[in-house]
Amino acid sequence: MMDKGHFITMEGVDGSGKTTQLQLTARYLLDCGYDVVTTREPGGTGMAERIRDLVLDADAAVNPRAEVLLYLAARAEHVETVIKPALQAGKLVLCDRFADSTMVYQGFVRGILPEKVAELCDFAAEGITPELTIMLDAAPEALLQRRTVRGVNDRFEQEGLDFQKKVRDGFLMLASREPARIKRVNALQNVEAVQADIRKLLHEAGF
Repeated sequence: MMDKGHFITMEGVDGSGKTTQLQLTARYLLDCGYDVVTTREPGGTGMAERIRDLVLDADAAVNPRAEVLLYLAARAEHVETVIKPALQAGKLVLCDRFADSTMVYQGFVRGILPEKVAELCDFAAEGITPELTIMLDAAPEALLQRRTVRGVNDRFEQEGLDFQKKVRDGFLMLASREPARIKRVNALQNVEAVQADIRKLLHEAGF
């Protein structure tokens, strides 16, 4: 972790409400006096957003090894251009997805050797890791209607319910391995209740 700044990430299955909660959390942290930078993965820079369009394209056929390398290329650009400079400037970076998603989607679900994925993630991120990760958790079948209302139909959405269940299992496994960093929040609550739980976790973490 960098000497200056703070790095917080949000993770979870598709449709868990990360985008809404990230925006609410950013406003709360701004009110608390932090200089907040909000960003997302894949994305956050012009090049990384172009990679995002490619890897999420529902019509694209990407093999697992190419998929993980594309995500890591986007992360390397994102870290170098956005995250590292913000941390060095003493800012608080709030990011929608980071290395945990790579470990889950490409390592746990796609079956790429976890040790190799972890090594590549560390290389792409230059060793930068979040000090707190908020995992919005819910059974994927309970989120089906929410995803339908959102109208999102990217390549991962098309993988189906069994895929989403494996994604959730992967996140729960990571949370069990790193309970000090990864904190679970019930995503099936209303927006206000979820945000209240997030603020409680932030307070407990010293924010």
